[in-house]
Amino acid sequence: MMNFVALCAIGAEKALSNELHKLNIAILDSTYGKIRFSADTEGMYRALLSLRTADRVLMELASYEATDFDTLFEGCRAVPWENLIPRGYRIVVGKVRSNHSKLSAETSIQAVVHKAAAERLCQAWGVQRLPDYGDSAELRVHIEKDRVQLLLDLCGEPLFKRGYRTEGGAAPLRETTAAAMLLLSGWRRKFPLYDPFCGSGTILIEAALYAWDAAPGLGRPFAVSDLPIGDRRIEGRLRDELRSNINFTNRIRIYGSDADSRAASIAQSNLIRAYEILQGKNAGRGIRLPGNFTPSSAYWPQVQKLDMETAKAPDDSDAEGGFLVTNPPYGERLGDREEAEQTYQAMGILEQHFPGWKLVVITNHPGFESFFGRRASSVKNITNGALKSYLYQYEYLGRKTNVDHRRT
Repeated sequence: MMNFVALCAIGAEKALSNELHKLNIAILDSTYGKIRFSADTEGMYRALLSLRTADRVLMELASYEATDFDTLFEGCRAVPWENLIPRGYRIVVGKVRSNHSKLSAETSIQAVVHKAAAERLCQAWGVQRLPDYGDSAELRVHIEKDRVQLLLDLCGEPLFKRGYRTEGGAAPLRETTAAAMLLLSGWRRKFPLYDPFCGSGTILIEAALYAWDAAPGLGRPFAVSDLPIGDRRIEGRLRDELRSNINFTNRIRIYGSDADSRAASIAQSNLIRAYEILQGKNAGRGIRLPGNFTPSSAYWPQVQKLDMETAKAPDDSDAEGGFLVTNPPYGERLGDREEAEQTYQAMGILEQHFPGWKLVVITNHPGFESFFGRRASSVKNITNGALKSYLYQYEYLGRKTNVDHRRT
């Protein structure tokens, strides 16, 4: 058994924890934006392939106390790097985080860790120095209250890069954040889902992957598979198992629209690409024409060009209502921000067009409620990349409900 750290958006820890529990993976502890867990090699690959809300999975190589650079160096040099890094690789210390610790100079921490690992590898390999170019292994260093964690990245590209989004909007929502929105909202495939600002289709596609029981990592490789601790046999077996679990015949009602015709085309193209990736095909890049594509599933997510003001609950909605899950325009510059606030005001029409539905909105605007004209049932802090955002949840549009207004 080995220890690992899964990184996620701050605010998505509950969703990630639930995912790990469903995979029968033992959680060790949790803090803001990361969860430590224990697993064997199969569990490691299952996490990499299956987690929807994790941005990265890192292997914990060492954990020790260090209040000076000598101790930091010796603890790092004690790690058996020659058993972890292939001969001829270079070492990259990608990120350093230090909180409430005597060692706080991040560039110095980075240099000391790199020197310690490089010194041991050079001695083991009988070379004077590590290569400056070519394949690399990325390390991360987290120091919290003088406790050092040395971490090895297992992913390469971050896990939110699923492979289906080759075309995106100006301010795209991370795939992992979209998945967290869906899981935290309580949406399940028996309910219809609509995104009236679908953009590049991220929320719709993540919902479809979930509804099809499709592991999100099937279309991408992982850096660990090129390292000595990787096992391509186990990885291949798990990929086959997870691909066999996909069920395109599940009844789903997923809809999206956007006022921009190009955005709607991009969303449709990304959706087709995600579908083909799950079938093991090389999906390629660029805009795809729906007319040249025939899905094997009778239940295919629907995307169209449509103004938000004219979007309405689909005809196949039932008495249980559905879920509006969306990422409306943020507006970072002043003019754009004013336009975004006007959009939030116009969203009041959703009360009439989607009566009885739940509404889940992510935005970086702390005053969304005042422009929308209704107090949210709950508000959660959540990050989308480096952007601090808020997750507003409304219970049953068009009905009066008791409000439990707590920021978490």
